[in-house]
Parts: sequence; C-alpha cells; structure tokens
Amino acid sequence: MSRFYLMLSAGLSITLVTACSQSNEADIASPSSEASSPALKAEVEEDASAIVVTGQQVATPVMDTPVAMSVISSERIASPPPAQTRKMVVTGSAIRAPYPDRIMPYYQDVGRDKFTSTQENAFKIARDEPVSTFSIDVDTASYAFVRASLNNNALPQPAAVRTEELVNYFPYDYAAPRSAQQPFSSNVAVFPSPFTAGRKLVRIGIKGYAIERATRPRANLVFLIDTSGSMDAPNKLPLVKKSLGLLLDQLDRNDRVAIVTYAGSAGTALEPTPASQKGKILAVIDQLGAGGSTAGAEGIRQAYALAERNLDPNGVNRVVLATDGDFNVGITDQNELKGYIERERGKGVFLSVLGFGMGNYNDPLMQTLAQNGNGAAAYIDTLGEARKTLVDEATSTLFPIAKDVKIQVEFNPATVAEYRLIGYETRMLNRDDFDNDKVDAGDVGSGQTVTAIYEIVPVGGPRTMGDLRYSKPAPRAVPAPSSEYGFVKIRYKLPKSDRSQLISTPIDRRVEFARFADAPQDARFATGVAAFAELLRGGRYSGSMTYDDVLQIVGAARGTDDFGYRMELVQMVRAAKTAGSMAKLER
Repeated sequence: MSRFYLMLSAGLSITLVTACSQSNEADIASPSSEASSPALKAEVEEDASAIVVTGQQVATPVMDTPVAMSVISSERIASPPPAQTRKMVVTGSAIRAPYPDRIMPYYQDVGRDKFTSTQENAFKIARDEPVSTFSIDVDTASYAFVRASLNNNALPQPAAVRTEELVNYFPYDYAAPRSAQQPFSSNVAVFPSPFTAGRKLVRIGIKGYAIERATRPRANLVFLIDTSGSMDAPNKLPLVKKSLGLLLDQLDRNDRVAIVTYAGSAGTALEPTPASQKGKILAVIDQLGAGGSTAGAEGIRQAYALAERNLDPNGVNRVVLATDGDFNVGITDQNELKGYIERERGKGVFLSVLGFGMGNYNDPLMQTLAQNGNGAAAYIDTLGEARKTLVDEATSTLFPIAKDVKIQVEFNPATVAEYRLIGYETRMLNRDDFDNDKVDAGDVGSGQTVTAIYEIVPVGGPRTMGDLRYSKPAPRAVPAPSSEYGFVKIRYKLPKSDRSQLISTPIDRRVEFARFADAPQDARFATGVAAFAELLRGGRYSGSMTYDDVLQIVGAARGTDDFGYRMELVQMVRAAKTAGSMAKLER
C-alpha cells in the first residue's frame, strides 16, 4: 500500500512539472534549432558585442510596436517557491541603430505663409489730388521676415515686403524734441532722385521724445503665449521663451507680469507678479510646452480681462502676444477680432505682437491685431532680433509717447506736377480722417524715429502721365526759388489724451540739396533701403536701379553702425542677387 502511494505521488509530480514547463513557454524564451547549432554558438562566442542580462521576471508589458530579438540561448535556473519570482539569464547580440549620427529634423512648413497683396502707391497729379494723408507706422516685422527668407536663400514673396518697415527698421540721427508735451521734432530734406533723372525725393523724418528710465511709468504686462502644436519648432516656442527672458531683464522691480497661454483652450498660467520675482516668472515660462489646436481669440479675451482687472491708471497696460498667428479654434475672422480689439483699447490696454516662425506665418492677422491694438508688430527670427526689439529698444517697444499719429502733406501744384508716397500702402487715410480724432492711427514709442519718403516730379520734369485733352494744361514755367514744394502737418495725441495736437513745417528750397551726394547721410541711406525694398517688390517705379546701385548707395552712406544693423543690410542685398525665387523643401 505504501509502495502504491509512493508511485502515485511520483507520477503526479512528473505531470505537474511537465504542465508548468508548458505553461511557462511564453515566459521564458526557448532556443531554436538554428540557435543551438554549433556554428552559431561559435559565432556568438567570437562576437565581442555579446551581452548578458540578468534580472527578475516581471509581467509582460503591452507592446504596440514589435521589437526584433535574436535569442541565442536560455536556461531555467530553478523553480522558485510560488510566492517568489523566477530569475532568468538572457544572452543575445547588441543591436545598433541604423543611423546613430543622424538627427531627424523638426517638421517645417514651407510656402504657407500668408500676406496681403497691395499695389504700390502710384504717382498722383498734384493739381487734381494735392493732399496725401497716412498713418504713421513703426512696425519692423517685414524687415525681419525678408531677412529670414534671404538667409534661407530665397527671395521673399513681394507681398511680404513693406517698404516703410524696411526703412524704419533703422534708427536715424534726427534732432530730438525738447519735452514730452511736444513729443516730436520734424526733419525735412529735398534732393535729386536716384531712380529717374529730373525727379526729386522729399524725406520727412520725425523723432520721438525719449523717456528717461527713472521717470518712465510702471508697466503692467500680460504675456499671451501661443502653446499650440504649430509652435513646436526651434524657431517658435523655444525662441519665445528666450525672448521673454530677455524682456524680463529690462523691467523694473515695480513692474508686473502675468502669463496667459492658449492651445485647444486658454488659461492663466501666472497671476500678476512683481518683476522682482524673476525666478518665479521664468519658472512658469520654462515649463511651457507646445501641443493641441489654437484657440487664439479666447486667449486674447482672457489676457485683456486679466490686464483690465489689474489696470494701473498711472502706468502702461499692455498685452504682449507671442504667436505664429495660426488661429484655428473659436473666432478666426479678422474683422471680428479687429472690432473686439478696437473696443478694448478704449479701456486703456494696448496690444503688441511678436511673430515667430516661417512656413505657416499669418501676417495679415498679426498686422490687424497690432494696428488696431495701439501697438507695434515685430517679427522675431533670431535671438539677435529679440535682443534688438526687447532689450536695445525695450522702452520704445513698451512705452508710447504719442498715439493716433497722422501725417498730411499738401503739395503745391505750382511747383510739383506729380508725386508718389513710397510705401505705407496699408496705412493710407482719407483726407478728412486727418482732422477727425475718432479715426485711429499709429503710435510712436519712446525715442523712436519715423521716416517717410515721397518722390516728386517738379513742374517741367519727366512726368508719368500727360495732360488730358479737355483739361487745363499744367503751367510749364520754372517756379521762383522761394516757392514751396509743399507743407507737412503732423497730428497726434498724448498717451492719456483724447484730443489731438498739431505741428507743421514747410517743404521749401531752404532744405534742398543740389546733388544726391550732398544730401544728409541718413537721407541717402534711407533712400538706399527704400530702393532695395522696391526692387524686391518688382521695381515698378525704381527706373534702372539695380542691386549693385543699392550697394553703392548704402555703402557710401552707412555711417555710424554701432550694432551692425546697416552692415547686415549690405549682406542682405548681396544675398538677394543670388537668392532663388522660391524656398526649397528640405527633406
């Protein structure tokens, strides 16, 4: 009887061990016939990259992606007690990545940038339309975008080139005004046009009053940061973070900063915080990541609401939007956004726009937001541009000295047959808008310079349009030396005022130079920049001007160039000579 029980016990044990072995085949890899061949074993022994991994058996994870594995051998160590884990040894070959030195690039859109096409200002007959009116513009976004395109060895699309933004990218040495109560000084020069012999250029320059750092008002800023998926590129959100870090260094301890972010939805990442707590502010900025859709309009609404709840009546209240302009959730219509921002600016909160990225940049939206938000639009393509905009020119970017600034020039038909304004196509106003304080216009920041250039055809000069059959012919007599070419009027409001003020100056022979080479250095340089922009736009009115002619003009008039901006322009002109007409898609 005892022998029977012993035999039965032995049989059950063998059966149980066999069943356990079969049930664990999925847990422990078994060698194949090929893996156990002597030739393969010898090859493995000779392979210096063979590895041995010893560990504890764990639950098999869910693998979404198959992983190839070549198993050489496996060995069961021992059957552990039920409550313990089993140890195993896996011996195999190290597998290398196919291209270990190759880094896959970020996805980059190409050719989806949006710009609004505008026709260049044409010549007008002074006898029929003697008055030209436009809003001031101190934006510089177009210049930086043109530079980014040329650095990519591609000519910018003509619609991306706004001549006045290239001209006003550079500071000019105009006489400064004496007080903040009359925050402008005007500077006028007349000299021969290099475009067409017999024509002249009228350069109008104004310089804003520079606020001293010790007396500038407090800043109440809301950083509105686009964290949507379209910002996931090295020249977008990472550059935004670095740029805003530079701006923080320019703020005083009493200034305040809040942060609103938006992707699929919007929310407050940082309540208004003193700029003295820089570490706390940077910590919030540093942890931002990109992903999701773009609820830009909701972000704007929340940023304005936050700024208004913490409004400083004696300070500057401003929303600083950092985005590529790719709004695709909520309100996306430009006119609807424009109406909202127009209503909000009346509450004392301004809006500045910092554009980032290339390939999917929405310029029309950026311009709409900035122009109607009483702020400037800048395009940040490099850390150097961020330093120029937010460090070197921080006070002019953040602190306005005048708003709703308009210029009106009345030309004298007795001395001027035709004229055209070079640039400012998107800033043109009706004649009656000039005296209407309800009409919005551009703003000028602390210490900024603004330049406008007209090309005029003196009476008797080479006109672009002949007289009509039934109109009275224009006088052909040469005007007296004391006659005026025209009269300049500048209307503006102080930042906290709703009533405009007026300053004016004549354009007469006292400011005329007989030769182009005798004109002021800054006037000649600005002319070269304008010529470069006109060539990029197609050169409809640039005559026989070439890029080499531009190089000659800006090279001779470069003057003082502490930051190297003017030398950079020389390199851009050289790049334009060899750039392709369209950006290449890198794969």
